[in-house]
Amino acid sequence: MVADITKAYTENGASALSVLTDEHFFGGNNADLIAARENHIPILRKDFIVDEYQVTEAKAIGADVILLIAACLTPERLRELAIFAQQLGLEVLLEIHVEAELEHICDEIKIVGINNRDLKTFSVDINRSIELSRKIPVDRIKIAESGISNVETINTLRLAGFKGFLMGENFMRTNDPGFAFKQFVQQLK
Repeated sequence: MVADITKAYTENGASALSVLTDEHFFGGNNADLIAARENHIPILRKDFIVDEYQVTEAKAIGADVILLIAACLTPERLRELAIFAQQLGLEVLLEIHVEAELEHICDEIKIVGINNRDLKTFSVDINRSIELSRKIPVDRIKIAESGISNVETINTLRLAGFKGFLMGENFMRTNDPGFAFKQFVQQLK
């Protein structure tokens, strides 16, 4: 199933794939990322990465990018893991949720994702993310994460300087995620 969905995303214009590998909370696993690797576009390993073993494992199973979540790591530990990942040839996506986590942005972090979903209430607030994005250094790539379900939101976020969008849940809730993605991309054109 993962291979079919990721193939459909790739064929319909996805610039990268995000694959959950956390089993406990999200029901994903490493085999899902390995299956997605059949596609020849960058793959993000989406997991709660906290140590070098997981970074090494990400490289071994075919990830191109790892997610480091500011809420799970001190700024110092995050920097150590980012350096280690880069030594292995991996890119790093730093995920932040609140202004205090801006201190996690270091020289090694080139891509910053702002999660639109509040982790405590699970409510989505695009405006909070737009405000937070103004405080990210201009030389970083900004990615909007979660709670994106329509073209209007994408256009609003683009105007705020976001260059990428992590939005799989919107499609995965449908009977045919690949087709739903294709329709969404057509609306963007």
